[in-house]
Amino acid sequence: MTILAAPKLAGWNRLECFALYVLLQGVPFYSGVALVMKLINATEFVGEPFGAAIFIAMVSTFHALVTPWLGPRFPYFFRQSFEPLFADPTLSFSEKVSRWLAHPNTPLKLLSNLLLLSALAVGVAGLQ
Repeated sequence: MTILAAPKLAGWNRLECFALYVLLQGVPFYSGVALVMKLINATEFVGEPFGAAIFIAMVSTFHALVTPWLGPRFPYFFRQSFEPLFADPTLSFSEKVSRWLAHPNTPLKLLSNLLLLSALAVGVAGLQ
C-alpha cells in the first residue's frame, strides 16, 4: 500500500515561504543596512527608540512579500534573492531549509553576511 503525501494548505505554505524569506534573507541583509546607517550616524534613524528594530522588521516584511511575487516575473533582477524552493508545497519546512543549505552558493552567502555583520558591529561598537 503506497501512501501519497498530501500537499499542504496554500495558506500554510505561503506562511512558511514568508517566514523563510524574512528569517533567512531579509533580517541578515537589513541588519547590515541598519548597522551601516548607525555607522554613518543617520540621526532620523539612530535617534528614535527601537528605530533599528522597526526598520529591520518593516523592510524584511516588505522584502518577504515582494520577492516571491516579483521573482518569477523578473528572474534576472531577483536571481540572488528569489528561491523557488521556499514556495514548494510538497516539502516540509525543515526540508526546505536543508535543501536551501545544500545549494553551493548558500554557505558563501551566509559566511559573507556573518563577516559583514561582524565587521560592522565592531565599527559601530568602536564609535561609543
